[in-house]
Amino acid sequence: MTHNPLSPQASPVRARLGAACLAWCASLGLAGMAVAQPAPAAPSPERQGALVRMVRQDCGSCHGMRLTGGLGPALTPQALEGKPLLSMASTIYGGRPGTPMPGWSAMLTQDEAQWVAQQLADGFPEEPRRPAR
Repeated sequence: MTHNPLSPQASPVRARLGAACLAWCASLGLAGMAVAQPAPAAPSPERQGALVRMVRQDCGSCHGMRLTGGLGPALTPQALEGKPLLSMASTIYGGRPGTPMPGWSAMLTQDEAQWVAQQLADGFPEEPRRPAR
């Protein structure tokens, strides 16, 4: 039998603290985060193209056009290694208060933010070249 430091037998104070932490996590929508969540549906091919353009153009203005860094940090797979995807998606969607990083919630959904985070972790696709006229 393993020892649970949050069990009422271990300490009533710890048990109340543990219950309060679980309630707080639930209020933030974090309950069950350790459980595997189904992957969000990928955006349509047209929307993927728009998101690639947005990241390359808008995000690239701070993170570098090749996403290798600038005003903002590099967004290469090497630079993002070990960073949780949900944390990355949260930063994309909601920004980072107190920093120049804006939230993009007006431009994309949370599922799209997760898709962008996954693409960044995998090596972000290049924007398709337009045919010359």
